[in-house]
Amino acid sequence: MPDPVLTLSQVGRTYTGLGAPLEVLKDANLEIAGGELVGLVAPSGAGKSTLLHIAGLLEHPDRGDVLLQGRSCGQMDDNARTEARRAHLGFIYQFHHLLPEFSAEENVALPQMLMGASKRDARGKARTLLESVGLGARLGHRPARLSGGEQQRVAIARAVANNPLVLLADEPTGNLDPATSETVFDLLLSLVRERGMAALIATHNPGLAGRMDRIVTLSDGELVAA
Repeated sequence: MPDPVLTLSQVGRTYTGLGAPLEVLKDANLEIAGGELVGLVAPSGAGKSTLLHIAGLLEHPDRGDVLLQGRSCGQMDDNARTEARRAHLGFIYQFHHLLPEFSAEENVALPQMLMGASKRDARGKARTLLESVGLGARLGHRPARLSGGEQQRVAIARAVANNPLVLLADEPTGNLDPATSETVFDLLLSLVRERGMAALIATHNPGLAGRMDRIVTLSDGELVAA
């Protein structure tokens, strides 16, 4: 098997401050290779969001480490974590979180400009990405003029704009009707394969989960094969 792109090593996370300490994750281990999709399926409250936040360097683990291509990232300072997120991680959420005052093209160009790309180059790549997801005729449309499925396709294009090593998705089709959900997932699947990203996708949809390379779940704070 190829070397993992994303590794969670004995990750632990305990919340304190409201009553007894709540251990959400304990000794959670996971490796994902490039081009591999791993489905995360677990009941509400089991710790899926916490796991995604830690994998995405949005939250520090109390114990253990997060590695990107073998590089330790779990205990980086805030500035280093921000840079690592921008350069190596892509995020897709159930709700698209597009900036309403910007066009589809501008929404996809912005993260590239934050990484130092020129406006011209960023907008050129944004156009190419949006054309590749079937939105070549919607470049100048703001989110309010796009359907739910179109908005999520813009969000996917934005997530991959900086060529991330890892794609993290939290119910990326949960707000869509079944037919649109299938279309969006097909797009997501092809992008992960073509670009060789490691993908961790939380979903409650058993049909979509069954199409991933493997499924993991959270049991008593540990990641186990489903």
